[in-house]
Amino acid sequence: MATTTSGFGYFIQGLSLITKPGVKRFVAIPIVINVLLFTIAIFIAGNYVEGLIDKNIPEDTYAWLKTLLVILFYLIALIVVFFTFSIVVNIIGAPFNGYLAAAVEKHLTGVTPPGSDRNLMAEFFVIMLSEAKKWLYYLMIAIPLGIISLILFFIPVVNLIIPILWFLFGAWMFSIEYSDYPMGNYGLTFSEIRKEIAKKRMMSMGFGSAVTLGTMIPLFNFIVMPVAVAGATAMRVEQFPMLEAK
Repeated sequence: MATTTSGFGYFIQGLSLITKPGVKRFVAIPIVINVLLFTIAIFIAGNYVEGLIDKNIPEDTYAWLKTLLVILFYLIALIVVFFTFSIVVNIIGAPFNGYLAAAVEKHLTGVTPPGSDRNLMAEFFVIMLSEAKKWLYYLMIAIPLGIISLILFFIPVVNLIIPILWFLFGAWMFSIEYSDYPMGNYGLTFSEIRKEIAKKRMMSMGFGSAVTLGTMIPLFNFIVMPVAVAGATAMRVEQFPMLEAK
């Protein structure tokens, strides 16, 4: 029986699935690319800032100030990396998520899904189109929900439900977001994916809630994306059997 707790369980299962042979490389590639990009960006920016400091602050009188400014720059850079790493890795990792879902499914079933043989460029365009549809759907709900939240904000006690409404909305969006990759390999459109997961809404909401909570945990949020893709794939295999590619 598909329940809210089983949805949580699939997310937890994703933790072990991302370490399996044949799966790990699709987890590692986006993270490695992300680390390289941040390292290069910090190196270039650091050289520029240090050059600017050398040019404008006399070393013989304000050496301490130069050292302090350089340390301050790298501390700020570290904070920026901490708060933006997971966002950027999600963007970079999106084209690889279809391959990750296919690798997890092959590990679970021994069969590679039919739509996972697209080249990276084709996968990129498919993912970007899908992401655009998700954002449109998100805005269609988020804007009215924002207006309702603004009205409820001025009503004592009732306004306490505002965070709950947004949490539930976020959970639903995450369930769509990550179910898209394993189901997309079978040719399902965005609207078809929504209809499929709505058939087992409580379980899907449980899965999305687990993802939402995972994004709130510092450092762990760096790997939430691959864990969620792997968990959504396990959920797809067991709860949403795809008989044939569309």
